[in-house]
Amino acid sequence: MEEEKIEVIEEKKQEKAAPEDEMLKETLQKIRETASEEDPRPSGQLSLRTILGGDLLTTDIVRSQIWLFVLIVAFAIVYVAFRYQCQQDMITIDKLERDLMDAKFKALSSSSTLTEKCRESHVLDVLKQNHDSLLHQADQPPYIIEVPE
Repeated sequence: MEEEKIEVIEEKKQEKAAPEDEMLKETLQKIRETASEEDPRPSGQLSLRTILGGDLLTTDIVRSQIWLFVLIVAFAIVYVAFRYQCQQDMITIDKLERDLMDAKFKALSSSSTLTEKCRESHVLDVLKQNHDSLLHQADQPPYIIEVPE
């Protein structure tokens, strides 16, 4: 009796499984028919929806123009690198120009101070204060000596 019940249950399972298997096979067949590895060709109409949706860049177009994309990316990288280097050089030039102006101002200041300290009147005043010399300014104008030829 139990064996008969088990056989009946197994038959019912097979009856239920057969339509499910058939339905699964049909679904897989439909998926295989609709699926393909190639992208569909873009339609003749060019609209904002096709551009924003990415339909414009199909696999065939990208594959045929890959070296152009690589070249554009390389140029962009080179452009950014050269611009950065140029900006760094300009910053260095500005810094060196400021340093040069500072050096010029210091040289002018030092030259002015040296000129002031080397004047005859200043030298005589310093010598008088230190009592180092008997030098003094002349009270009489210089004599002009004429030499016969």
